[in-house]
Amino acid sequence: MNWDDYRYFLAVAADGSLSAAARRLGQSHSTILRRLDKLEAALDARLFERFQSGYVLTAAGEELLALLTPIDERLGDVARQVSGRDAQLGGTIRVTTTDTLLQSLLLPAVADFRRLYPGIGVQVTVNNSFLNLSRREADVALRPTNAPPDNLVGRKLGRLQTAPYAAKAYLRHRRNDDWATYDWVAPDDGLAHLAQARWLREHVPPERWAVSVDTLRGMADAVEAGIGAGMVLCLLANARPKLERLAPPVAALDTDVWILTHPDLRRVGRIRALTESLHDALASHPAFG
Repeated sequence: MNWDDYRYFLAVAADGSLSAAARRLGQSHSTILRRLDKLEAALDARLFERFQSGYVLTAAGEELLALLTPIDERLGDVARQVSGRDAQLGGTIRVTTTDTLLQSLLLPAVADFRRLYPGIGVQVTVNNSFLNLSRREADVALRPTNAPPDNLVGRKLGRLQTAPYAAKAYLRHRRNDDWATYDWVAPDDGLAHLAQARWLREHVPPERWAVSVDTLRGMADAVEAGIGAGMVLCLLANARPKLERLAPPVAALDTDVWILTHPDLRRVGRIRALTESLHDALASHPAFG
C-alpha cells in the first residue's frame, strides 16, 4: 500500500477534476492521471467515471472514499499535533557551558531568548568538560574549543583571546619586563592540556608558580586577588578593573567558541529557535577578537 497513491485519489474525489487536484498537490496533470491509473490497476477496480464535466466516483470509488476518509483525517490530526508541538515552542532545553562563558555570554543571551520565547524553559548545566550530546546529557552546548566533535553540528561564534594580566596593586612594586621575576598563577594538572599551561611551562620557571587553580575563572580570581600574574581570558579580565594587561594577546592561545547540538535535534523548533537566538545575540559580542 502506497499512501501517496491514495492521496491523489482523495484529491480528485474532493475536487472532481484532475486540474484542480494537480493544483492542490502541486503536481502535473499527467502525474495525477498516471497515479490514478496505477491505483485502479492495483485494486483491479474502476474508481471514477470520466466525463467532460469532471470525474465522478463509481460505486467502488465511493466505498474506497468511505474507508479512506477517517484515515486521512486521523493522519491530519497527527501531523497537526506533532508539528504544533514545535510550532508552539514550548518545553525545556538543556544547555551546557563552561563557567568562563556562563555569566558574560550565556546568561544575558538566555535572558533575551526568554523574553522572545517565554514558553520555553532553559536548564543550564555548568561543566568544564564536554557533556555527551549523543546520549542526550544536554541538547545544546556553548563551548570553547578549536576542535568541535565530528558527531555534532553547529556554528562558530567567534574567537576568545588570552593575555598576561596582573592586579594593579601587585604591579605597584614589581613592574618590569622580566616576567620570570613575577609570581604566577598557574593552571593545575587538570588543565595541563590547555595552551595556557604550555605557555607557562615554556616562559616561566616552575619556582615562580605561586599557586595553581583548576578553572580559568578561578585563575582570574587569583590574579585579581594579587597573588601574581597569569594568562587570563580577556573575556574575564576586561570585566575586572583591578587588572592590568601586561602585553598584547598571544595568538597561539586563541580559542574558538561554538554553539553545538546533535544532528537529530537541529530541526526541532525550540532547539532551532535557541541556537539562532544565541547566534544573533553573541556573534558580534565585543569579547570576540
